[in-house]
Amino acid sequence: MNTAAARWCVLIPCLNEEAAIRAVVESVLALGAPVIVVDDGSDDRTPEIVATLPVTLLRHATRRGKGEALRLGFREALRQGYDAVLTMDGDGQHLAADIPRIVAAAQRHPRHIVIGARLLDREQQPKGRRRANAVADWGISWACAQPVADTQSGQRWYPQAALALVDLPAENFVFEAAILIAASREQHLGVVSVPIASRYHGTFRPSHLKPVRDVTRITTYTIGRVVHYGHIIDSYRRSRGRPLVLDDTATAPAKPVALDG
Repeated sequence: MNTAAARWCVLIPCLNEEAAIRAVVESVLALGAPVIVVDDGSDDRTPEIVATLPVTLLRHATRRGKGEALRLGFREALRQGYDAVLTMDGDGQHLAADIPRIVAAAQRHPRHIVIGARLLDREQQPKGRRRANAVADWGISWACAQPVADTQSGQRWYPQAALALVDLPAENFVFEAAILIAASREQHLGVVSVPIASRYHGTFRPSHLKPVRDVTRITTYTIGRVVHYGHIIDSYRRSRGRPLVLDDTATAPAKPVALDG
């Protein structure tokens, strides 16, 4: 796929984000990017707010987890003819201002997943979360057989080859790890990271991730994938290199993004 000519959209899965969702969506629309929002059974005003905006809104009647919200959004993006999807969360921790840099990285690195990696202002991260993320990076990189920076970030560019994995049997927060692993091992995609700021202080709502339950699920799945693909020692060695992180840490001004198609 020619990334420079790709038709792409922004996908925002959300659950009970009435405090932030309007500003998040409007900031993306200001860039000229089409938006798909998947509401995962919110019981606040989130769907009513999104319904007033010029976006595609999909809803789950009941909560089905982030993985199923992403899966529904991927299917809708493919149905609409998009070649790639850029995901971001709806709580305001991901900024539309970072989108041009992520898209530019995708254009420079075709057949790569691009991660908005929280490598700047890392002192913002609670120590427990930082340690948990480091463990996840270690294990998921092993399963991917390539080093990956910030495997837990939800701001990502997924090219068409990754979207083809929409039916992977993984749910909730495990789905994002599963996509990284299968894209690396089965689609032979690389992973490149664009540094973004860590944003943990302010008015953000508590994370929907349940540390014990969800980290256990991710860990169990990751171990299973390491065993499944075999060549365990070789995969570990390949994962111990330096992650591909772009050195462009300058803050790019928000500007309209050229859309093709």
